Amino acid sequence: MEIIAEIGQNHNGDMDLARRLIREAQAAGASVAKFQVYDARALFPKDGNAWFDYNCRTELTRAQVEMLAAECARVGIEFMASAFDVERVGWLDRLGVPRYKIASRSVKDRALIEACAATGRRLIVSLGMWDGTEFPAISAPGGVEFLYCISKYPTALSDVELAKVDFTRYAGFSDHTIGIEAAMAALARGARIIEKHFTLDKAMYGPDHAGSMTPEELASLCRFKDRLAQIL
Repeated sequence: MEIIAEIGQNHNGDMDLARRLIREAQAAGASVAKFQVYDARALFPKDGNAWFDYNCRTELTRAQVEMLAAECARVGIEFMASAFDVERVGWLDRLGVPRYKIASRSVKDRALIEACAATGRRLIVSLGMWDGTEFPAISAPGGVEFLYCISKYPTALSDVELAKVDFTRYAGFSDHTIGIEAAMAALARGARIIEKHFTLDKAMYGPDHAGSMTPEELASLCRFKDRLAQIL
């Protein structure tokens, strides 16, 4: 079982904060520190998007991606990122990342998925925006793991419906609820991967902070994971 601390945009464009989030994720016991790598003006709509300026501010340059990967290597935690275009898949490929994350919004982007698969590495795919009755036809030489996900921010606990989720088919759960109870329940039901947003302060400015876990919550989730592994 592993916990992915999804830093995403929660660095707020501040690389000192990004490095601290990496260190705090590692110290709390996460297996992975994860970011998002995108061209903000191409990915995010400007009209009707109250967070557009924030989205642009949190766009990572190639040099920043390289710096963050080096920081992860220095402290001993896996660097992972969701890439949102083929060019940035190449950035990650040249860094030698062991896995690629396909975000829910990219699950139908065939060019992006094929570029990730062509690297030969493993793919982790969130299915929050997949509307098919069966899993999407995605394959990769390194294998594919699918995450159960509800694309509501935040997700109400009543919408999670984990009793209906078969964790022999889904590798894990990408959790957008407030708190860590849903993630704990998913682990207890057999999830091997938990991905959840991570912040130092839920009151920070930004769309994802309020629904993120703090270092204290991450540490609690990691302790639960380790004790559950002993019990099982």
